[in-house]
Amino acid sequence: MSLAPYVRILARGQGRARSFTQDEAREAMTLMLREGADPEAVGAILMLMRMKGETAPEIAGFTDAAQASLPGWTGPAPALDWPSYAAGRTRGLPWFLLSARLVAEAGYPVLLHGWNSHQGESASVRNALPALGIAEARAPAEVGPALEGTGIAYLPLETLSPPLFALLRLRDKLGLRSCVNTVLRMLNPGGARAAVQGVFHPPYRELQADAAALLGLADLTVLKGGGGEFEHHPAKDIQTFGLRGGAPWTGTTGIQTIGHQRLSDAPDTPGALWEGTLRDPFAEAIVLSTADLALDTLGAEADAGTLWAARRRLAA
Repeated sequence: MSLAPYVRILARGQGRARSFTQDEAREAMTLMLREGADPEAVGAILMLMRMKGETAPEIAGFTDAAQASLPGWTGPAPALDWPSYAAGRTRGLPWFLLSARLVAEAGYPVLLHGWNSHQGESASVRNALPALGIAEARAPAEVGPALEGTGIAYLPLETLSPPLFALLRLRDKLGLRSCVNTVLRMLNPGGARAAVQGVFHPPYRELQADAAALLGLADLTVLKGGGGEFEHHPAKDIQTFGLRGGAPWTGTTGIQTIGHQRLSDAPDTPGALWEGTLRDPFAEAIVLSTADLALDTLGAEADAGTLWAARRRLAA
């Protein structure tokens, strides 16, 4: 089937063009992910949506189709879905990885998934994984054993779904971000009941929360975080959006430390911070405040500070 009817819906002209319904968005994304999809039509749809702005039903429909295109999930479902798709070229190290590991050690398996290879070496999520004992899955089938073992795994997008990866990389040709970035944050490939999501632009907080409700997600926290990741600046009281028990929810992060530091001011050795050979109050505050937000999303009674004091040293 041609994508032309879907281009026409968005591009009929002033007074006639409209947004997709959720069903139309699902149908359009299904076609866009098929081998041989017309690249001009795919690009037209993505850029027309960027110009008008995405709606929650569109994001939900696109995500529904993207989820349906994934290989069947094997192994245990994660408790928490943690997407990582930020550009963040100027941000510091991914301290949120320590937060995710802390949540996993509390007994809540965490699935990280994303694509960050465009980042500089010092800020790369993947470069930080080995020092933190977080397995990078080379195939979707490797995720289950990792979750059963350490309780945490990172699944690269190009491993999870080459077609979705190709849609994301259209940014290199179009020169602009598209709604695919938002869809990937909503992807939840392991079917977790709870998720945390970071955004760079504040309007996406409510958009993603509304789309998640349409998709039936139970618990979600969306945060304008460092470089667009789910990572809290501990000296800022930031408004959060999401879901609790499937119902709309808003909150604030609170302030955990005083100062005017930037996230990039933290030291560049996350492994040393975890091992205890480095003590840096600001970096620890990033990790703990982010972990507390994730634990709250899960409805956990655990306290990040207590978990941090009892964490397992990787070198032991």
